[in-house]
This record gives sequence, structure tokens and C-alpha cells, in this order.
Amino acid sequence: MPEPEAEAGAHDDPVGPAPLDVPRDPTGDPRVDALVERLADVDHLGTDGHVEVYEDVHGGLRETLSALDARPGPPAPSPASHTYDNRS
Repeated sequence: MPEPEAEAGAHDDPVGPAPLDVPRDPTGDPRVDALVERLADVDHLGTDGHVEVYEDVHGGLRETLSALDARPGPPAPSPASHTYDNRS
């Protein structure tokens, strides 16, 4: 019969990163799809590397959403371009 200490030690070995094989369905937006695919990088990293990937993806998603709020069209004129300030 193995000693309890020997059995406990067999389970103390850390398990390396393993793919989660989470399916990723396309969103229809190539920018978002690329960011979601980036999440697959954590499958090959230890937990200490997850934060960097999650922050990168989160920042990219925020930028993509912010771009949706921007109104299309010509840029707003800069304050220096007002012609009525240059009177002769």
C-alpha cells in the first residue's frame, strides 16, 4: 500500500497549459473576429501570461466600439481654420 505522502506528491506536479478548444463563431466583423481569435493565444500560455492577452483584446474591442460611435464624414475644422478671424 503506497504511503499517503507519496500519493499526495504525485498530484503536486503543475500541469502545463492546455487548449480549452472553445468554439469561436464568426461575428461578421473582421476586426472583432481577429480579436476573438487572439484569445486562443492563452491556450498556450501559463496563467501569468493571460492578463496581457485579455487586456490587449479588451482594448481592441473598446477601440472598435468607439469607432462605431464616431460620425462618418469630413473632420471638424480646426480652430485655426476660421477665416472670419483674419479681418483686414
